[in-house]
Amino acid sequence: MKRQNKDKTSPPDLTGHSIGTGPIRTQRPVYVDLLPPCNHACPAGENIQAWLALAQDKKFEEAWQVIMQDNPMPAIMGRVCYHPCEDGCNRTAIDSPVSIHAIERFLGDEAIHKNWKVRFEKKPDGKRVLIIGAGPSGLSAAYHLTRMGHSVEIHEAGPIAGGMMHFGIPAYRLPRHILDHEIQRITAMGVKIVLNHKVEDVLSEKKTGGFDAVFIAVGAHLSKKIDIPSNDAVKIFDAITFLKQVEQGEKPKIGRRVAIYGGGNTAMDVARTAKRMGASEAMVIYRRDKEHMSAHEFEAEEALEEGVKINWLRTIKTMDENTFTVEIMQLVDGKPIPTGQFETLEADTLILAVGQDTDTTFLKRIKGIEFKQDGTVIVNSEMMTGYEGIFAGGDMIPSERSVTVAIGHGKKAARNIDAFLRRTPYLKAPKHPIVGPEKLHLWYKTNAPQKEQASLDAQKRLEGFDEIKAGLSEEEVLFESQRCLSCGNCFECDGCYAACPEEAIIKLGPGKRYEYNFDRCTGCAICYEQCPCHAIEMIPEPKKI
Repeated sequence: MKRQNKDKTSPPDLTGHSIGTGPIRTQRPVYVDLLPPCNHACPAGENIQAWLALAQDKKFEEAWQVIMQDNPMPAIMGRVCYHPCEDGCNRTAIDSPVSIHAIERFLGDEAIHKNWKVRFEKKPDGKRVLIIGAGPSGLSAAYHLTRMGHSVEIHEAGPIAGGMMHFGIPAYRLPRHILDHEIQRITAMGVKIVLNHKVEDVLSEKKTGGFDAVFIAVGAHLSKKIDIPSNDAVKIFDAITFLKQVEQGEKPKIGRRVAIYGGGNTAMDVARTAKRMGASEAMVIYRRDKEHMSAHEFEAEEALEEGVKINWLRTIKTMDENTFTVEIMQLVDGKPIPTGQFETLEADTLILAVGQDTDTTFLKRIKGIEFKQDGTVIVNSEMMTGYEGIFAGGDMIPSERSVTVAIGHGKKAARNIDAFLRRTPYLKAPKHPIVGPEKLHLWYKTNAPQKEQASLDAQKRLEGFDEIKAGLSEEEVLFESQRCLSCGNCFECDGCYAACPEEAIIKLGPGKRYEYNFDRCTGCAICYEQCPCHAIEMIPEPKKI
C-alpha cells in the first residue's frame, strides 16, 4: 500500500541548488522583518499586521490595545475609513484583500460593549496643551498627548464634540452612539473639552490659560461658493448647512425634486440624505464621468441602489425657479471641455456640494504664520506653523481630507508637540522595505474569499438613518483575520525548519522564532524559497577578517 504524503511543504528540488553549496559557503540566510503593505498604507500609522495576528488567536482585547497605541477611535474607523490598507493588501493578488476595516470595527465594538480600558501609565509632567477644534485630528492629538503625560484642554466652537464626524457623516454610516462612546473614552482619560467656545485670539487664549503649546485643528466647515446666474426664486442650500440641519433634527424644505451639484463623497451623502428626508427624486449633476469622480466608487454604487440619479458630464449654466440649463461636457485628457450642447433639468432645490474650505482668517494676525492661496496653513515637517509653539493639522493644512488622515495628523502632531515641550527632537524610527506580492513564496494554494458584511436592502435603507452595514460575527472575524499572509514577518509556520536538508535551523520556542546553526548550513537557499512571507533573505557570505 502506497503511503500518503501529508507534508504541507512541497518537496525541494535539490538539483537546482548547486550554486552556493559545496565545501565553501558563498551565501547565507538571515531572518528579516519587512514592512507589510497594509501597515505602510494606513494614514493613522497602525501596526495592522500585529493586531491581526492577535485577533487570529482570539486575543481580542490585546489586539484592541495594539490599535489604541496609534488610533483612539477604532469603532469609528472601522466604519468610515476608506481602508487604503486593503487596497495595498497582497492578498488581492490571490483572491480578495483581508477585510481589515471590518475586523477593526468588531474590535472597536467589543471594546464599547465590554468597557475595555486603555492601558497606559500617565505621568503628568506639568505641561499644558491647548487644542482648538474637537474634530478627529484634535481628539487624536488630545488622546496621544494625554498618554504622554501632558494636560490637554480642547476648545470647540460648536455645541458638541466630533466635528465633521458628527455634522458631515450621516448616521447611516456612523451611528451617533458609537461616536459618543469613543469620545467619552477620551474625556474619561482626563481630556477637558470646552464647548461653544470659539477662539478668536489664539495668543491671548494661550497666555491666559497658561498653555505651553497649541494645536489648531479646525475642520473644513465652509462650503465653497460658485457663481451661477439665477433669480431670487431659486432655493439653494450648501451641503454642510443641509447636513447639519438634518443632524440637528430640523427638516429643511427641499421640495420633491432635489439637484446636487458636485461629484465627491459629500455630494453622495447629501443625495442619499435628501432621499431619506422625503425627496422623491435626487439627482447629482457632475461635470466629469464616473471614472474621474472624486467620490469613492462604493459611495456612488450605494447611492444608485437607493434611487439617486447621476447626470455625468454636465455643468449648470443658468437657473430659473424650477429649471436648470446644463451644458453637456466631454473629457479631453481627463479635463471637462464644453460641447456647446445644452439640455434642461427640473428641480425644486439645488444643494451645492463642490467642496469645503477652512476658516483660518483668525490666524492671519499672528506674525510668522503663512498660508496657501486657498487659505490652508503652511506647516513644517514637525507640523509646526511659522510661530513657535503653535502647531496645525487636519483639514486646515494642505493634505488629503479624510477622518483617517486627520487622526494620523493628530498622532504626528502629538509626538512633535511632546518633543517640543521636552526640548528633545522627535526621531522617527526607520522603516523596513515594503514587501510586495512578487516577493512572497506561497508554497500552498488557498482560495478563501473575503467575508462580506451584510447590508440593508435599498428600500429598507430609505426608511430612516439606521446603520446600513452590519458587522462581522466572531466566527467570521476569526476566519477573516486568519486570511492574513503575515507578509514580510515570520509567523513560525515551520516551513524553513521542515525544509532544511541539513537540519541547520533551531526552533527557539513559541513567539521566539528560529536561529541558524551556521556550522551545518550550506547556503542552499531552500529555507528562503520555502518561506511564504519572505521573512528570510539570502546575503553574500561575510568575509572572514
